[in-house]
Amino acid sequence: MSLLPYALARPFLFGLDPEAAHDLTLGMLARGQGTLAQAAWSQEAVADPVQLAGLTFPNRVGLAAGLDKNARCIDALAAMGFGFVEVGTVTPRPQPGNPKPRMFRLPEARALINRLGFNNDGLEAFIANVQRSRVRAQKSQPLLLGLNIGKNASTPIEQATSDYLIGLNGVYPYADYVTVNISSPNTQNLRALQSDEALDALLSAIAAERERLATAQGRRVPIFVKIAPDLQPEQVEVIAATLTRHGMDGVIATNTTVARDAVQGLRHAGETGGLSGAPVREASNSVIRQLRAALGPAFPIIGVGGVLSAQDAVDKIRAGADVVQIYTGLIYEGPALVVQAARALKALR
Repeated sequence: MSLLPYALARPFLFGLDPEAAHDLTLGMLARGQGTLAQAAWSQEAVADPVQLAGLTFPNRVGLAAGLDKNARCIDALAAMGFGFVEVGTVTPRPQPGNPKPRMFRLPEARALINRLGFNNDGLEAFIANVQRSRVRAQKSQPLLLGLNIGKNASTPIEQATSDYLIGLNGVYPYADYVTVNISSPNTQNLRALQSDEALDALLSAIAAERERLATAQGRRVPIFVKIAPDLQPEQVEVIAATLTRHGMDGVIATNTTVARDAVQGLRHAGETGGLSGAPVREASNSVIRQLRAALGPAFPIIGVGGVLSAQDAVDKIRAGADVVQIYTGLIYEGPALVVQAARALKALR
């Protein structure tokens, strides 16, 4: 159990600008990982191994991409009891993201809106940070690491495939799995890559490059594709067919939503960006159900969106997910949510 109850820290953090609180927290985690300070948030991981996409997940609760975009805090995050941690999204070149302010809390709805826009230090710095991480080499504390790749905002959408191939080549040697992020609403036209022909072309190129890398490096790294919640059933059907046609190893459902129905009238509800937290829960679960029906029982699905309690995690699994990820739930509930959710999922067996 962590030494510092999150309930004591949250009022201070919520008194700050959301992005300032985010940066302060990541800075503290980065400086404290591997030191005695890590006891403030360390928790024993729940042992609940599950086989998925040829990997052994130590438990079924992971961290979603977006919190640690530059892979600075892998060891610190692992200490919270996650079975797997996904970092990024990283782009080939550094970029500042969208103008500030670009992150907003909606506490009445237990939600966030962000339009960060893949702000990150670029692929070279990202890989250097991944290489510095020590936790995955510790046999006593196994951890799976997902590396999430995207395209630069300045790259025309017609040339997006090139950015994804650069990212895939860069992260491949260091990833337990790679996530192809085509669903952020905060990079112009990015979600167009989820359409029929664009997705087919992108995944065809990624599949071919993965085969080349697997042959050259003697190691086949699973590839997951992260999709949006704002999809019609026919779009989900097309995506499911395209994933299987190109031999993708899994799907992450879902990213943030552009819908605002659940937060109408709340302060900041009209801000542009992706809405996460409790309001996206049902949309995410609906897409998971559709994917499971289309993909069959064996295709790996990582469920993310609106997990703010152990019951939310259970509901994700019952909707058809194999494992779950959290992000906004960590901000509202703190690290205790990781262990609570992992215990609840273990009890389902």
